[in-house]
Amino acid sequence: MSGTVGLARRLGTGDAVVIGLGSMVGAGVFAAFAPAAQAAGSALLVGLALAAVVAYANATASAQLAAQYPVAGGTYVYGRERLGPWWGFLAGWSFVIGKTASCAAMALTFAAYAVPAAWQRPVAAGAVLALTAVNLRGVTRTVRLTRVVVALALAGLATVVLAGLLGGDPDLARVTPGADATWSGVLGSAGLLFFAFAGYARIATMGEEVRDPARTIPRAIPLALGLAVLVYAAVAVALLTVLGPDGTAATAAPVAALAEASGWSWTSPVVRVAAAAASLGALLALVAGVGRTTLAMAREGDLPRALAAVHPRHRVPHRAEGLLGLVVVALVLTVDLRGAIGFSSFGVLLYYLVANLAAATQDRAHRRYPRALQVVGAVGCVLLAVTLPVGSVVGGVVVLAAGAAWRAVRLRVGARA
Repeated sequence: MSGTVGLARRLGTGDAVVIGLGSMVGAGVFAAFAPAAQAAGSALLVGLALAAVVAYANATASAQLAAQYPVAGGTYVYGRERLGPWWGFLAGWSFVIGKTASCAAMALTFAAYAVPAAWQRPVAAGAVLALTAVNLRGVTRTVRLTRVVVALALAGLATVVLAGLLGGDPDLARVTPGADATWSGVLGSAGLLFFAFAGYARIATMGEEVRDPARTIPRAIPLALGLAVLVYAAVAVALLTVLGPDGTAATAAPVAALAEASGWSWTSPVVRVAAAAASLGALLALVAGVGRTTLAMAREGDLPRALAAVHPRHRVPHRAEGLLGLVVVALVLTVDLRGAIGFSSFGVLLYYLVANLAAATQDRAHRRYPRALQVVGAVGCVLLAVTLPVGSVVGGVVVLAAGAAWRAVRLRVGARA
């Protein structure tokens, strides 16, 4: 199968929004609020707002870059074109390692809500293999299944939020930041919550499969992000008013705790179905997005060129997605969920740092937003990255350095050949 076969433009605006929303309304809404509440305390909403502002600035950069470069690969391509090959590699490698960790987090969250503890890791591995198989059948099948799981997730979340507010003991005073709030804690929570908002990158990385990308992508990205912000804000307010910051921080499954606090016993299975659906939807979209970035890097030789193959019938990067599926299976059998969230956030924040720097170099003909937004986005990415848990930062730097060393050796060997 030839690596010269191209991807097919089959996605409209609605399809692109579904892909982005499916990536954002995933494991983050069920897993990220607990560590974020531990960091920010009563200022959780401030951390969420800060994460949303940085995400919006990054989204504007991705939208206008994707309109100018409507090909697979996202910021890996934009960094190469605007800043140089090493910047592109930094973005692409950060995205691949960060979002591979996200895939593991999604699969583990699905299993945590779907089955007893003893079965969680093997069931998570099975989910990864099953959804990789769906992606290998073509992007239209990916969108169809994503529509179903997004609908289930949103319906479940709406039900649980209403149950908590109506059946629990909500107190709006718990939303107001108190003496426990610190700026370092707010920044740390924003970095963790950014994990939840980064899904709109999937729209840009699939730019080679979107119809009329110059029009579709700039519309789909902010629309998907705006919908996700509304969902996360509603869940955050419900958690704080019913459970309070301490109650949210004390449980690994805050949305499930919200359902229990409502006193409506029938909401517990609703939470499980919604969490499972959201996690599967995000995992499905992530496999597609990471596969496209891997494809773009392999085309340039920054990853093994064999991974640049596109299936002649299904028009998907089948080797890249197949390898990704195997790597994620290995991760879900060994990693911790919260560690995966922090590691993912670090990689993706670096990815968007490059996106903002690249967008800042665009000329007026290709600009759709003020350049000041790219300054806000770049500064925000750096601030959030350095305030993540130390283990996540150290792990990210080590893996990033390993990738850079591999590329340097490959370039040196290639120059001598």
